[in-house]
Amino acid sequence: MQDILRVAMPKGRIYKQASKLFREAGLVVTGEFDDSRKLIIPVPELSMEFIMAKPVDVPTYVEYGAADIGIVGKDVLMEENRNVYELLDLGIARCRMSVIGLPDWQPVLNPRVATKYPNVASQYFREKGQQVEVIKMNGSIELAPLIGLADRIVDMVETGSTIRENGLTEMEKIFDITSRLIANRVSYRMKNERIQELCDVLQKVIPAEGGVKQ
Repeated sequence: MQDILRVAMPKGRIYKQASKLFREAGLVVTGEFDDSRKLIIPVPELSMEFIMAKPVDVPTYVEYGAADIGIVGKDVLMEENRNVYELLDLGIARCRMSVIGLPDWQPVLNPRVATKYPNVASQYFREKGQQVEVIKMNGSIELAPLIGLADRIVDMVETGSTIRENGLTEMEKIFDITSRLIANRVSYRMKNERIQELCDVLQKVIPAEGGVKQ
């Protein structure tokens, strides 16, 4: 009997695009994923098992071997800095990490920066030689500059409509974001053939700008 390949699949926006990619690759991910409240969904015909996880937790499951592989945004990989192999740029869930603020913002000494990504923000401003106070937040980051909590924010931008509707502007792009296929280091050795087969079939349907991560 073939070993089960356990996959950490993020819920939400990335899941919808990842499941479409799987179907295009001939890996049938049934409608049960869309409607079920189950956290573990076996797919015996593929010898796979899917763990439905919060996106931020996917690298943790993979690093500690609770999942063999996982799908996660580059933003989470950069923030969490987990000890995993990054195998493929899947070219889905495209957006960008940016510095955002009010249009009339003027530089101040030791500005405050609110973000869900304190490690990313700290590293970015440190590399620019700018000293900032980073404030960790979990939701409604756009509020921070509007109510004087922070001078600027660092957050993901997809279409930019939310920041525009709140009177904010995108000041600097930090990096582009797509979703990546990652693997546990031990699993990659022990289940290399299975994982490589999956990489090969996904590679054929990845959007043109995605591909093998070198």
